[in-house]
Amino acid sequence: MPHLNRITFKRLFQYFIVAVTGKETEFTSGSIRKAIFMLSIPMILEMMMESIFAIVDIAYVSQVSVNAVATIGLTESVVTLVYAVAIGLSMAATAIVARRIGAKDIKGAQEAAVQAIALGVLVSLLVGVFGFLYAKDILALMGAEPDLIAEGYRYTQLLLGGNITILLLFLINAIFRGAGDASVAMWALVLSNGLNIILDPIFIFGWGPIPKYGVTGAAIATNIGRGTAVLFQLAVLFFGWSRIKIGFKDMVIRFNVMLNLVKVSLGGIAQFLIGTSSWVFLMRMMSEFGSEVLAGYTIAIRVMLFTLMPSWGMSNAAATLVGQNLGAQQPERAETSVWKTGKYNAYFMGVVSLIYLFFAYDIVGWFNTNEVVIQNGGLCLQIIAIGYIFYAYGMVVTQAFNGAGDTGTPTKINLIAFWLFQLPFAYLAAITFNLGAMGVFIAITAAEVLLAVISMVWFKKGNWKKVSV
Repeated sequence: MPHLNRITFKRLFQYFIVAVTGKETEFTSGSIRKAIFMLSIPMILEMMMESIFAIVDIAYVSQVSVNAVATIGLTESVVTLVYAVAIGLSMAATAIVARRIGAKDIKGAQEAAVQAIALGVLVSLLVGVFGFLYAKDILALMGAEPDLIAEGYRYTQLLLGGNITILLLFLINAIFRGAGDASVAMWALVLSNGLNIILDPIFIFGWGPIPKYGVTGAAIATNIGRGTAVLFQLAVLFFGWSRIKIGFKDMVIRFNVMLNLVKVSLGGIAQFLIGTSSWVFLMRMMSEFGSEVLAGYTIAIRVMLFTLMPSWGMSNAAATLVGQNLGAQQPERAETSVWKTGKYNAYFMGVVSLIYLFFAYDIVGWFNTNEVVIQNGGLCLQIIAIGYIFYAYGMVVTQAFNGAGDTGTPTKINLIAFWLFQLPFAYLAAITFNLGAMGVFIAITAAEVLLAVISMVWFKKGNWKKVSV
């Protein structure tokens, strides 16, 4: 038995090395379990790198002030809203690129990548100008108190003004994932977030000739780290280190490709607008309970990202497998891939939920010693963890729809779960029935459970298999 265990461990280690180096590129044949592993490992590491940075970032900023933490929470709520267009484009890019790669149409994948990047640049410039000029007004609209605005508006200004670095990093990585080059996307985030983690304390607290910038320093570090990673991504695309290579001859606007991309992205844009706008309203609701409660909520959400991001990694693997297998005319293999990925994700999330249920308050206490912050952050983690098994399947199945190019179905599901259920429920529980912040936490969990159930029922109908992109 020990001998067999050594053989199994050795084989898993070999698979791990192949996965992170990107040597495995065929996902439309052979073992589905192996395909999930090969795609999931770099995507999980990619998302874990993102979530580790989120945790480290909030740990540094927590040492500045409660207002600094609340500033990040309010700003990120707005950032996710204005990024809805870019995220919709990313969903479309992954779906179309994966479908073309599965059909062995490399040229079509290249054309889709170029048009996606062009649209992303346009969106980021519009967002950047607006965010830089109206940072104070945005924070005020979100319910920030005057002292919070005075301390944090520079952070909001720089993060929104320099959003092209975050946006392109996300969008180009979506292209890599669609092509099956998950390891390239992983290394881009390792570079980005590695630099962020190093630069954060330097710019937040000051070091040598660099002055102390406080919470503004976190935005400076983010722009430098992610901007460097975008240059790396562009180098990979232009020098052909992935399955997709872009030359200067490809840098032209192709309206038919762009229109197809926009068409597929519309569902993703609406889908994300519905989801993120509900989070904005929830954040606005939370601000009614004071900066300390809001800070606890913000820390809890950041901690959640540490586990949700790896889970998103597996979900993204499912999206790529669906897109490529549909392109290869293998819909049944695509469906089997989704249910297997969901099962593995549920195992992982089940373990994490137990950790949060037992150690939530200790975990939040690592980031802030304020008793009100700890109590609200810990309660948030515990209540949301109750639905983690459902989240696991909900995330995978939703991304499977997107990977098929069926972005309209998750849009309808989000509309039902978030706007028609979550927001009214949260208001009634928190305000009408005086449950306060706990009412918001319960609404989040209940809505995610509802989303998972509806997603699985509609997925089984199989209409996503007939979508063409």
